[in-house]
Amino acid sequence: MLVWERPEPPSRPALAPLSRDRIVRTAIELADADGLDAVSLRKIATALDVGPMRLYGYIDSKEELLDLMVDAAHAEIRPAGEGWRETLRSFAEAMRRTVQEHEWLAELLGGRPRLGPQTMASAEAVMAELNDLGVDAIMPVVAAVNAYTIGAVRREIAERRAERATGMDEKRWQAEFGPYLTRAFASGKLPTLATVVRDAAHLDADETFRIGLDCLLDGIEARVSR
Repeated sequence: MLVWERPEPPSRPALAPLSRDRIVRTAIELADADGLDAVSLRKIATALDVGPMRLYGYIDSKEELLDLMVDAAHAEIRPAGEGWRETLRSFAEAMRRTVQEHEWLAELLGGRPRLGPQTMASAEAVMAELNDLGVDAIMPVVAAVNAYTIGAVRREIAERRAERATGMDEKRWQAEFGPYLTRAFASGKLPTLATVVRDAAHLDADETFRIGLDCLLDGIEARVSR
């Protein structure tokens, strides 16, 4: 029986109170602080002051725990606004905010869906506003926005981690590689790249995400209008 439908064991008042929700919240706290490598049933048991074997009455494996963590995070991903375009925009922005707050989530999104109740409620909230697109368009459109958002936020999280690992923020990194790029561009072999780096507006992460999302939504709107 899937973890979503499997009942919890009976409560045992003589021992420290425990529930699947407490286990998942503790796992998320550990992951938020130190990443997914910090999440283990042993560490969770220590944080909850219980024996590790008690956890197996609630969760069979770490994979189930990850499923539950992803699903709990999806409770924070709910679209707002009216109409399909604003719904998709708010959905993408909510997903980005949630991953920024829980960096570990970037590693678990994509691939085979984790179909917990909060995840499906999030999908329902989005798809309910997309009926005007036609039922055949809903899944491809949602998949496209998902793919864009996951790709964009994974890049942002990778940049954060690189800064922490190297101690170099973006400006220091640019200063470090500036002379190399100058020499490469002086060769004349990269004229378009040189022009873009030199003349294009250098946007921050928020602006880059917003403009990229606008381009995607414009393309969806053009296709729908046809």
